[in-house]
Amino acid sequence: MKRTMLLNSHLSNLVARLGHADEFTLADAGLSVPEGVDRIDLAVSAGVPAFMEVLSALNSEIVIETAILADELRAQSPEFHELLLTKLQDQERWQGKAIAIIYLPHEQFKQRSHRSRAVVRTGEATPFANCILIAGVAF
Repeated sequence: MKRTMLLNSHLSNLVARLGHADEFTLADAGLSVPEGVDRIDLAVSAGVPAFMEVLSALNSEIVIETAILADELRAQSPEFHELLLTKLQDQERWQGKAIAIIYLPHEQFKQRSHRSRAVVRTGEATPFANCILIAGVAF
């Protein structure tokens, strides 16, 4: 059995397949998954699992180079936005590398998600609680 925080086999497989500049989307329960993009569906019910719980587990095993967020997140869900920025700052300290933050209008965000290797669907029910993560390198 794995000893690290991330136990989900589908998420572990995704992380193992990521190369530098590969993208995946961590999504709330409502984001549509583009045709042809793998769906890793973790949603059980509203709020379960929470976006931040899944992000914490992923952060234990990945290096993030860039995070892409919807512009609307700042105005529609400001508390979630601030918490997400704090989590990304914690990740920067842990990985020893800065994370660029990019904002796109939600429609452009959804189009960008077509590049994702996978969309990880959480049970999050916060409006615009989605993030495209671009993998960095550990060296």
